[in-house]
Amino acid sequence: MSWITLKTTATRWEADLMQQMLEAHQIPARVLNQGSAPHFGCGTPAVLQVLAQDRWTALLLLSPIEENTATSTEVLE
Repeated sequence: MSWITLKTTATRWEADLMQQMLEAHQIPARVLNQGSAPHFGCGTPAVLQVLAQDRWTALLLLSPIEENTATSTEVLE
């Protein structure tokens, strides 16, 4: 099983949140710290990794929701 980097975040908590979202959908994920340990309340960059076969599913789950550009008045016309 090979792990691939899906996202790199500025803080660990962002990566942890994404990991929880993926695990709620039964997608294995792991978070690795990148750089030195945090100090004085500063966050540390982190990397979110998933298995290679789950890459596209994970990207879809973590992608922003596309909003419909048509307004309600355009739909009624």
